[in-house]
Amino acid sequence: MSNSFRPSGTPRVAESPVQSVDRAVTILELLAARGEAGVTEIAAELGVHKSTAFRLVATLEVRGLVEQPGERGKYRLGLGLVRLAGAATARLDLSQQSRPICERLAVDVAETINVAILDSDAAVNIDQVLGPSAVTTHNWVGQRTALHATSSGKVLLAHLPEAALERRLAEPLTAYTRRTITDPRKLREQLGKVRADGFACTVEELETGLNAVAAPLFAYHGQVVAAVSASGPSYRLTERRIPEVAAVVRAAAEEISARLGYVG
Repeated sequence: MSNSFRPSGTPRVAESPVQSVDRAVTILELLAARGEAGVTEIAAELGVHKSTAFRLVATLEVRGLVEQPGERGKYRLGLGLVRLAGAATARLDLSQQSRPICERLAVDVAETINVAILDSDAAVNIDQVLGPSAVTTHNWVGQRTALHATSSGKVLLAHLPEAALERRLAEPLTAYTRRTITDPRKLREQLGKVRADGFACTVEELETGLNAVAAPLFAYHGQVVAAVSASGPSYRLTERRIPEVAAVVRAAAEEISARLGYVG
């Protein structure tokens, strides 16, 4: 076999944690390529003693990343990788499942539609559909926006566990416009209403002249994994129009959630 994973050689006397991680990843790559491999084969590929290879494989087995299908001493990739792969592909699946509904929603409300997920302390837009009335081609995809000043961010905040929400509300809330809510108590009250109403809105809180409405997207496990929003200029997406648009956005969000396996 070619040395596509790790050239064989004399093992070093001391192994650093980083080196251990590198070798563990190499084992996973080896099993992905070969299907199955024994400890002797793995040790030869890594250029280490069999005892070192066994310790690495045993650790991966405990975490469910590799498994022994029988008594032959061979290892293969474990089902624990399915969980990790599922998390990695969730964003792609979300975009695929939501895209046709977002395209229809953009036509129905004639505004820009975005799908956003929580990324640490910000909302990140992963997909966007421009409505027929869009007056700008601004691309929000990949941009991080403030949780407390955006409709999607408020949805994501409202469905955080209490401890996580408390930590975020303890941090300073930046004022982006004169209408941005920077009082943690007022924001908490509004988040309670978001949970009760099933949607969030912002009225010129991130940018002057920009309003938005968002609703939560639930996955099969019942947790909110994203938010879908409709945004537009305040002269068109007026405060009086927000309840009407919110109803349409909520309906679209429920349809996307159903596609993600959520049964309510």
